[in-house]
Amino acid sequence: MKKAWVKKLLIGLGIFFGLILIANFAINIWLKTQLPDYIKKNTDYQVSYKSLGVDLGTGNIFATGITVNNKNPQNVNIMGFQGTIDTLKVSRFGIYDAIFNKTISSSDLLLVKPNLNIVLAKPKDKKTDKKTNPISFENIRISNGTIQVFKYTKQKLLSVNDLDLIVENLQLNEETVENKLPVTFDQYSIKGKDIFFQPDDIYNLKIAKITTANGQVSIDQFQLAPIIEFEDFKKSYPKKKQLISASIQKIDFTDVVLKDNKVSLSNATFQNPNILIYTTNAIPDAVKKPVNFELNLDDFRLNNAVIQVNKANGNKMLFAKDVNLNIKNIEFSKEISAEMIPLRYKDFNFSGKDIQFSNHQDMKFGSVVLSPKKGDIRNISVIPNHSGSGKTTMNLKASQIAFNINKWEIVDKKLNLDVKDVLVNQVDGTITAGTIKSNKKSDFNGIQFPILVRNVTLKNSNLTYDSKNQPLQFKDLNATIKDIELTEKPKSGGLAVKVKDYNLTAKNFAYKTKFYNMTVGALAFDKNKIKLEKFDMKPLVSRAQFIRMIPVESDLYDLKANQVTAVGNWDLFSENKFLHATNMTISSANANIFRSKIPADDPKEKLLYSRLLRTIKIPMFIDLLQLKNSVLEYEEDTPKSSGPGKLTFTNFNMNVKNLNSAKMKGRPTQVDIKIDCTFMKTSLLSVNWGFNTADQSDRFSIAGKLNNIPAVALNAFVVPYMSVTATGTIQEMLFDFKGNPKGIGGTFKIKHKDLKVSILDKESKEKKGVLSAVVNIFVKSDSGKFPESVVVEDVERDPTKSFFNLFWKGIEDGLKKTLIGINVDKAKKTVEKTKESVKEVKSTVKEVKSSVKEAEKDISKAVSTPKKETEKPKEKKGLLKKIFYKKEKTETQ
Repeated sequence: MKKAWVKKLLIGLGIFFGLILIANFAINIWLKTQLPDYIKKNTDYQVSYKSLGVDLGTGNIFATGITVNNKNPQNVNIMGFQGTIDTLKVSRFGIYDAIFNKTISSSDLLLVKPNLNIVLAKPKDKKTDKKTNPISFENIRISNGTIQVFKYTKQKLLSVNDLDLIVENLQLNEETVENKLPVTFDQYSIKGKDIFFQPDDIYNLKIAKITTANGQVSIDQFQLAPIIEFEDFKKSYPKKKQLISASIQKIDFTDVVLKDNKVSLSNATFQNPNILIYTTNAIPDAVKKPVNFELNLDDFRLNNAVIQVNKANGNKMLFAKDVNLNIKNIEFSKEISAEMIPLRYKDFNFSGKDIQFSNHQDMKFGSVVLSPKKGDIRNISVIPNHSGSGKTTMNLKASQIAFNINKWEIVDKKLNLDVKDVLVNQVDGTITAGTIKSNKKSDFNGIQFPILVRNVTLKNSNLTYDSKNQPLQFKDLNATIKDIELTEKPKSGGLAVKVKDYNLTAKNFAYKTKFYNMTVGALAFDKNKIKLEKFDMKPLVSRAQFIRMIPVESDLYDLKANQVTAVGNWDLFSENKFLHATNMTISSANANIFRSKIPADDPKEKLLYSRLLRTIKIPMFIDLLQLKNSVLEYEEDTPKSSGPGKLTFTNFNMNVKNLNSAKMKGRPTQVDIKIDCTFMKTSLLSVNWGFNTADQSDRFSIAGKLNNIPAVALNAFVVPYMSVTATGTIQEMLFDFKGNPKGIGGTFKIKHKDLKVSILDKESKEKKGVLSAVVNIFVKSDSGKFPESVVVEDVERDPTKSFFNLFWKGIEDGLKKTLIGINVDKAKKTVEKTKESVKEVKSTVKEVKSSVKEAEKDISKAVSTPKKETEKPKEKKGLLKKIFYKKEKTETQ
């Protein structure tokens, strides 16, 4: 029984395989004789071949001498084929799917010497057409092929000669499949010549030769060239931002892997690339969907490149030659693309020469070398090109900018930066501040704060910072700044700066303003000491020019100081600025202050010094401010004065204790000022002045003593204003005033000797002899040993005038009451009375003269009359005696 069953089974299998062999033989006969006619009748193609073999069991197809053509070449709705294939071999062909599902699938496809022109069908409506993959081959081999692919418009899309291609495990994915590349494969090998590809109406791509050996791909003479002029490109594609032209002598890479949505590539080298990019002013449409693929490059090299980027107007934006770039382990993904730097890498090295960059400035760099750890930039030039009106610009040259970096990394999608040191060497030029302020809030979302810069060094530089045509100039500038910390201001969105230590030195420091040129022979500045030598502030205009240039009255200064020093502790960079100097000294200063009363009065309120100090925004405290061995001159003229009045203070020494802004906690706010000097080069002056900056009522006190003043010393100042001169000596002047923003008052006393006063005409300044003589009748030439004090009161302050104007008004009121003013008033009243008496006398004399004339007539008549008639005239002689006696008396009076 068992043998019978086995026998039957073997017979059945034999019959089955026999039938298959018969069917296979029959199909092969049919394919050889009838398939061309079948294809011609039932398809859009005409196919012929020399031989054809089909194995139904394995699905293998082998054909030779194939020729294929379209029956209707004008039909654009189907794919067109025209050409020959020397040998076609298909392994494991899906015959059932080809017959019933109209899809072609195979594990292997071999084409030997294909010479094909392929015309793609006209694209169908994506909304209505279902996405399918009608052709699928796992492995493709092409040997010695010549292939040209055209669009349905007969425009060439792709062509390649001498093509040898091997692709293993090829997979084509539908566009609707997310997170997948449209083409993936495992292994590949490719050789070809004269490759042409035109993906659109903008570019074509040409490759002279492509080869693969041991997994390495080499591409010779790569060219990406626009086929449209730039002006036409801007008109035809108003939303596109760039037009690119590139030629690369050779490209090499290995280990290309395309899998799912990942692209991996190793050892990519671009030799002698020449890249030109044209940019437009277009604003592209927002990207609806971010690029969703991953890129991994183990090693990327750009050797000896020339790169140029043009602006929309054709001018260069960027140019660089001899560019070399090597980046290791590049990573790109959807997540990384959202970071501040949209690439991750392990290491990079960049170098280039003759680099130019232009925005609103033309910048040139002789050479640039960069890596994640350091950088070196040489021969830098920055020149404004007048295309950025209102922006901050630089016109300078620098020998070198170099830096070393401790840390440069991305942490939680933010840049973490720690700079070890920065060197800036031999900078020479000008930085001009812009006039346009941006209202746009800075975006620092991609930065992890704080940013640290451990050390910055500026060497041997000559820099000018010009703001509003007021240049600040440093020559022989050397500076060191240590431990800079940058943080974001939470409210304003700007950057806050903290500096641990710094040091700055310069020679021939200068600052020019509208009216002054300030210079310093040498400057040294750090966080604990300031030293200025040979300070000079000279007016740039004459006094007459200054008067014509100012709309309202103002002071014109001419200042010098041999040395200015300060020691202490201060922070002028961070958000919490402060200044605390334990000692500040100004040595051998010479100050001339000129004010003209010819311009209109300044209607603005002039703050007293206590309030003025409170306006300083930062905590400021100077334990002791000393002004040593100095000269102070104050000159003032009026429209009616003949030349300016002048006050001179020589041997000027001043000590100021606790100079402050009332903002430093734990520090006293009472300011005490002690002044000792020589007044008008002849007299010793001592002043004690005090106020409290925390006192909102701004009260002050000022008291002093002036000794041995020759009265003529005051003439230079009192003549232009009081039209009075004096001689003699004021042995002592004492004043003790208290005041506030409303006025000043107190006591005033002078001791004088041999004092005489002359009154001058206000217009001609000629001496009024009679009035001066009368005044001196009332002036007590000697005051005695113990003169009495007078009370100065009700002296109101003009809020538009300075503190010193108020102080002078107090002195002036005291002088009037003690020396000049009252006596002049008395003299004027006496002269007025005298003038009235003289008028009466003159009237009496006139009457007398009239009586004399009448008497003379009577006498004349008496002489011509006979003696008998002369008795009465004898009586008249007694009357004449009386008349002449009265006349003589009157004249004497």
